[in-house]
Amino acid sequence: MRTHSQKITRDAFTWLVYLMLGYYSYLLNGLGPIMPFLRAELNMSYTVSSLHFSAFAIGMLIAGLGGDRLARRFGRRRTFWFGALGMTGGVLLLLVGAHPTFTIAGTLLMGTIGSLLLVMIPAALSDRYGSQRAVALSESNVIGSLCAGIAPIIVGIFVSLHWGWRGALLIGILFILWLWSRFRRVSFPEAQIAALSYPSSSHSKLPGIYWFYWSLLVLAVSVEFCIIFWSATFLEAVRHVPRADAALIMSLFLAAMMLGRLLGSWLSSRAQSEEIVLSSVAVCLAGFLLHWWVPLVPLSMIGLFLAGIGVANLYPQILALAVGSAETQTNLASARASLASGLAILLLPLLLGGLADLTGLWYAYGIVVILVVLVGSGIFFTRSAAQVQPFALEAHRAK
Repeated sequence: MRTHSQKITRDAFTWLVYLMLGYYSYLLNGLGPIMPFLRAELNMSYTVSSLHFSAFAIGMLIAGLGGDRLARRFGRRRTFWFGALGMTGGVLLLLVGAHPTFTIAGTLLMGTIGSLLLVMIPAALSDRYGSQRAVALSESNVIGSLCAGIAPIIVGIFVSLHWGWRGALLIGILFILWLWSRFRRVSFPEAQIAALSYPSSSHSKLPGIYWFYWSLLVLAVSVEFCIIFWSATFLEAVRHVPRADAALIMSLFLAAMMLGRLLGSWLSSRAQSEEIVLSSVAVCLAGFLLHWWVPLVPLSMIGLFLAGIGVANLYPQILALAVGSAETQTNLASARASLASGLAILLLPLLLGGLADLTGLWYAYGIVVILVVLVGSGIFFTRSAAQVQPFALEAHRAK
């Protein structure tokens, strides 16, 4: 446990990356609400419309595989703004595309080039704040959650006022133009220490503990997106909640995630990341069991809210642990973390859907319990090992 509160200094660089993560989250979470309107305009099937999300996830995988190389070649600042340009270019394709080929290409561009932002932001924040990275990463994810929650509301307002869904995305483009005009000269911390401390051949290597945290990151993101993708369907199909009400109840989860990340940001300066993750796992597990197991809808709603509070800090805190374990290899660590997110978003919700077809949705949805337990067990294992190691070293020295 940290004995005192760690305060971080927020400068122009900090606010730039915080707000850019908000921009990314706004556009990513705006895809879902606009899809019914885009599907109607282009007369797409459900399968074709779902390809937009698959294309984005595939793009995240590509960014996770190559983002660190771009950063080494061109520097973080140029790669960061290139990511912003790709995100904006993909949105423009969505706005003007008159055929699914172009709109799917737009989301692929958003995922491939735009997700370079997910590579650069954790790496740059980690090098800028060092041991305080968990605080900075938690704060950035608070901004991301806030913008993610705003996106469906903005789409709904624009549609209800007959301004069209495109106006909601145009707000994002205006915002990025403002960011460029205000922050374009801000410098970035580069991974200079890594370049001096490691030979070029080692740039592709990360320590074993990183890959352990990486696997936990895959599980944590899987928990989050399994609930996001399937909770409304679960409420409708299993709890017999009307479709419109189920979609509205889903907003409880998103609101809880924002509240949880606000709480996590405060806790990050007062407790270790492992402690926050273990507490979050306990809250998430209790909430999800209430949501999944208890047939009463009001209690299921309460459980969904608690699950949202718990799951909120799994990603930012495990990300901080993973990037921190990579020492000076922050570009590579952050890139591979983006790969973990893409894999989880692409595969686990599909796996849950396949299991639902075989066993029924109630049984398949229970996979979330297994995922949460695995995350908690992994963190407990690493924390116990870290506590035992100093005693073993001391005993060795005493011989």
